[in-house]
Amino acid sequence: MHAYRTQNCGELRKSDVGKTVRLSGWVHRVRDHGGLLFIDLRDHYGLTQCVVDPNSTAFAAAEKLKPESVIRVDAEVVARVGETINPNLPTGDVEVAVSGIEVLSEARELPLPVFGEPDYPEDTRLKYRFLDLRRDTLHKNIMKRQAIIWSLRRRMREAGFFEFQTPILTASSPEGARDYLVPSRVHPGKFYALPQAPQQFKQLIMIAGFDRYFQIAPCFRDEDARADRSPGEFYQLDLEMSFVTQDDVFNAIEPILRGVFEEFGDGKSVTQKFPRIPYAEAMRKYGTDKPDLRNPIEMQDATEHFRGSGFKIFAGMIEMDVNTRIWAIPAPTGGSRAFCDRMNSWAQSEGQPGLGYIIFGGDGEPPGKGPIANNLGPVRTQAIRDQHGLQGGDGVFFVAGLPQEFADFAGRARTKVGTELNLIDKNQVALCWIVDLPM
Repeated sequence: MHAYRTQNCGELRKSDVGKTVRLSGWVHRVRDHGGLLFIDLRDHYGLTQCVVDPNSTAFAAAEKLKPESVIRVDAEVVARVGETINPNLPTGDVEVAVSGIEVLSEARELPLPVFGEPDYPEDTRLKYRFLDLRRDTLHKNIMKRQAIIWSLRRRMREAGFFEFQTPILTASSPEGARDYLVPSRVHPGKFYALPQAPQQFKQLIMIAGFDRYFQIAPCFRDEDARADRSPGEFYQLDLEMSFVTQDDVFNAIEPILRGVFEEFGDGKSVTQKFPRIPYAEAMRKYGTDKPDLRNPIEMQDATEHFRGSGFKIFAGMIEMDVNTRIWAIPAPTGGSRAFCDRMNSWAQSEGQPGLGYIIFGGDGEPPGKGPIANNLGPVRTQAIRDQHGLQGGDGVFFVAGLPQEFADFAGRARTKVGTELNLIDKNQVALCWIVDLPM
């Protein structure tokens, strides 16, 4: 018999009943059920329930086990019956009756429990990262990451791309952030730079005639963390193509990205043909060049409705500067005073003076309510309502000024409205190309 295991902890099934096996792994948890000890034994592959009878020679050792101790067990596979079957576990039809236990590594009291995955402070999790990474959620995340990379590699090769590795120690090639510098032992006083992206090297590969390059490329940038990026370093699917047009690039990459999201998107619908949205249109409709298209809200220009109107704040801004624009952010189902007040408070917390709004009434009511509607008058208010196709019980918010100054806030306000009103379809992956970026 193998010194440590004949099977892994996620392998045993009903067909193994009656076999004598040897398993090794970590003690996930120990449960005492009226004298019988149940040990959930965990390894990379899964979980197996081990049962230790009080009459077993292994019982004394089992009583002393602490979570996360590493043990080896010799046991016989037996079938579970009735309510003891666990349909949520791949090995849930069987358990192993333990005849022998050897403690390979005894754990002390844990600073960070693994079972149950409690929420611990980040500094504790990072200090004891080896424990943190044993948690099921993080273990699955890391395995999903490698599966995605494997899938990307396969798809890129099938699309005719060739994988090359480019140097890490190189000369400075700024990509918009500060370089990380590495001192040279051979050339005192001089430094290598870590690549912000493999830009120069992949262009050399193209000039050398290799035609289609890709790499899961490490990129190093001395910049702050972002919501979707760790500080300092990240990996990106990097590629280059020769003798191609923009359409060729889109047509090559679209099925690869679509396929990856379909494979790992947990059943969410994925955009089949990516829309191409000009940069200026994206900024006007969404306030950003990376719009969340799961949110159906599209902003529109409402400047002309306020020009020369009785709402003097906006009308005065338009008269003072011809570049002033008033953007409307429709809020379907958001026509309540409580919601509008919450949005106004949120805007003030973002450093804005506020967020003007109109609440649209139902049949037999004035077309709009609120200070803006009162000063605009029913005709202009109705025109705004018609422009956005809004109904009774809906609302609309306004931002005013120079678009280059308020677009970012307007985009965040659009996201806030969509999130608060549950308008975002979380069961889809909505992808697009942003084209015609300003150069």
